[in-house]
Amino acid sequence: MAKIQISIYVGCLACSVILNVLLLSNYVYVGGKGELSWSRRAAEEAEAVAAVSCSGHGRAYLDGLVVDGSPVCECNSCFGGPDCSQFAPDCVADADSGDPLFLEPFWIQNAASSAMLVAGWHRMSYTFTNKSLISRLLEDHIRKLHSTVGNAVTQGRFIVFGAGSTQLLNAAVLALSPDNSSAPAKVVASFPFYPVYQLQTDFFRSVNFQFQGDASLWKNKSDSTLNFIEFVTSPNNPDGQLKKAVLQGPHVKTIHDHAYYWPHFTAIQAPADEDLMIFTLSKLTGHAGTRLGWALIKDEALYQRMSIYVKMNILGVSKDTQLRALKLLKVALEGSGKEIFEFGYTAMKERWERLSNALSESKRFSIQEIAPQYCTFSKQSGVLLQLMHG
Repeated sequence: MAKIQISIYVGCLACSVILNVLLLSNYVYVGGKGELSWSRRAAEEAEAVAAVSCSGHGRAYLDGLVVDGSPVCECNSCFGGPDCSQFAPDCVADADSGDPLFLEPFWIQNAASSAMLVAGWHRMSYTFTNKSLISRLLEDHIRKLHSTVGNAVTQGRFIVFGAGSTQLLNAAVLALSPDNSSAPAKVVASFPFYPVYQLQTDFFRSVNFQFQGDASLWKNKSDSTLNFIEFVTSPNNPDGQLKKAVLQGPHVKTIHDHAYYWPHFTAIQAPADEDLMIFTLSKLTGHAGTRLGWALIKDEALYQRMSIYVKMNILGVSKDTQLRALKLLKVALEGSGKEIFEFGYTAMKERWERLSNALSESKRFSIQEIAPQYCTFSKQSGVLLQLMHG
């Protein structure tokens, strides 16, 4: 009898040990709140690269150059040396283009909340489980951010993702062009305009559309049977003005490029409410290299045409891009969405003041005068701040 009881106790003890081991294993490897397993090495690599000092004038990257087994600094313009500490006094400023790196310090301050570690088997399929090419969660966050900022109406709009706004601009031109017209649609933009409008339209030469320059030159002809597609950039690149369409008429279609319509660049006066509006992540968070843009579209037929363009061109935006954008927008929405825009506005304001002071002594250059506007998001008035399109 005693031997039977001992056997029962031993069996129970063994079962208990096995169960605890299984639970602990699940906690460590599945629950994700215990000791790191497969992600430890990747996290250590990321931390090591981020810790490389580049004197604040460059950055080392996981996919960057490696010398003697260690990552090296990639220096910003006008700086060089092993740690990017050497300034080139004869460096020429390139005012024709730029990168939105002014937001980099914000993301360094929010390193933990914006970091992303992705498993090697993440989203290997062409589509999401619902056969869509678009992350529903990312779409929801985009709509929420627009609602929070108050810069665009998203209710009753379809959303198309593209590889940056650049791809969507051409997708919109193609989708708005008539298929069976005897003459191509005339693509125009009011001067001064973003050069890519002309460069891209000319590059993708088509029998359905041609770039025809300044919209104001066609103002008295837009009521004819000619087909027009007008780019309306607001705030405008490069002069920062809040623009409206120049052409009107039954045969005029408009593409509203609102890349800069965010509180760190301009006063938000009212939600944009046009039929076709295009935004880009690069000007919102500064992540130009992530390549994500989105179009808010009222007409379903136009939405379908633009969706087909993106599908045929790249079979949808990268799932990795969408995941990173989702992570970034979650950070942007923290604290009622004010932190990133207050940081960006302050940085742009300081740069504008430094530029104005530097050019105030010049007899060859001048800075345009821009009247302050009231911003419904920040609840204050301020001068519109806009630098070159990156």
